[in-house]
Amino acid sequence: MDSFRTSRSNSWIFPTVILCLFGFFSLMRPSEPFLIPYLSGPNKNLTSTEITNEILPVWTYSYLALLLPVFVLTDYVRYKPVIILQGVSFIVTWLLLLFGQGVRAMQAVEFVFGMVSATEVAYYAYIYSVVSPEHYQRVSGYCRSVTLVAYTAASALAQLLVSLANLSYFYLNVISLISVSVAFFFSLFLPMPKKSMFFHAQPSKEVPPKPPGKDAALGEAQEDHGADQQKSFRIPENLGDSLMGSRKTGSMVLRIFVQWFQDLKECYSSKRLFYWSLWWAFSTAGFNQVLNYIQILWDYKAPSQDSSIYNGAVEAIATFGGALAAFAVGHAKVDWDLLGELALAFFSVISAGSLFLMHYTLSIWLSYAGYLIFKSSYMLLITIAVFQIAVNLSVERYALVFGINTFIALVIQTIMTLIVVDPRGLNLAISIQFLVYGSYFAVIAGIFLIRSTYILYLVKCQKEEQRLPTIQSPAKPHTEEPINTVLSTKL
Repeated sequence: MDSFRTSRSNSWIFPTVILCLFGFFSLMRPSEPFLIPYLSGPNKNLTSTEITNEILPVWTYSYLALLLPVFVLTDYVRYKPVIILQGVSFIVTWLLLLFGQGVRAMQAVEFVFGMVSATEVAYYAYIYSVVSPEHYQRVSGYCRSVTLVAYTAASALAQLLVSLANLSYFYLNVISLISVSVAFFFSLFLPMPKKSMFFHAQPSKEVPPKPPGKDAALGEAQEDHGADQQKSFRIPENLGDSLMGSRKTGSMVLRIFVQWFQDLKECYSSKRLFYWSLWWAFSTAGFNQVLNYIQILWDYKAPSQDSSIYNGAVEAIATFGGALAAFAVGHAKVDWDLLGELALAFFSVISAGSLFLMHYTLSIWLSYAGYLIFKSSYMLLITIAVFQIAVNLSVERYALVFGINTFIALVIQTIMTLIVVDPRGLNLAISIQFLVYGSYFAVIAGIFLIRSTYILYLVKCQKEEQRLPTIQSPAKPHTEEPINTVLSTKL
């Protein structure tokens, strides 16, 4: 019995180690900081216009098109097949990068990499299917940390190989291909989960348990029709023909989508969670857009064919600095209910200022500095946002909110790409694009500055009301309401 308990308590170690190894090698891609110099160099000989207008937008469009189908498929097939699919997509991406030629081949690269991005959800969702709840936080921290370490190490290694060994960008891509192939190899050893968060959350013979305390409101909302739903979705075991099986599957899928809709309605009814999600979606859209085109800007400021470039070093420092900022904010003692949205406004101003700096400066070094500030501030804020959104949500609801926020961010990014970058839109020059992105973050800052000012005004009024003498009957003595209660009711 003791050995059985020990094996159960240690059952999370093997999948965690394999998942971390997969995450490390899938992010150990030294070619990534030098993608644009590689495409515009003698290996591919593509023009800046072709890369900006015809190739890079394909990633945004394919990511958007694939995200929701992959999100549903990931839970239905229980994660591991999608992680393997991601490993295959990595290999295909780098094979095309190495041996493909021309615009069409590079568009195929971006499409397949859109699949890589869409399947990333399986990497983090897998944790919750094979690890017991008491290990969630620890294992999630391991998986996120190893990806940051891998990306930082890959960027630093790339810079050292380019600057000191004068290694060709082609061989950086060879190293990346080897690394993602090792990641694919490790994905094959992941244990197949027996459950998932939605489609396989309960064994077929079990009645779903009542929702936990934090989800009690949703449970009450569903109480009136919950019993009828369970009766309609349960199929007698003796009906095994394919028609009834397909009806059962269809009913299950319908039930899942109804549950998702109800969960989302309940989650976003909280104005606090709604505004944090709003910032997450809009800022992530802008952040992804900047990351997608920053190397084009750097190549415009200092052409890679005529000067030494330090993209790898900048990416390594930015990622490490962002990780330190995220770690520091996790230990900061701040009343985020009161000051959280003011922090969003303040750092959005910093993000806007850094993008304006990248637009106006002629110095590549100031452009690098602006990017360091921009990426670090975003990573700091997204850490706060993730915590604020997740703190009162179950794992299932957090995964759903995360997926919807990411989808909304992609919709916004796609609209931005169509208007700013695409030849069918304004087709702006790269420097002007960053002026647009800076203005975009300035608008975000303005929205949250107004919002945070309103919150602080409510708090000030509440304190003044508490100081004023009041005439009340003895039967109803005056009681003070906590500030957080006032905020939650009025906001």
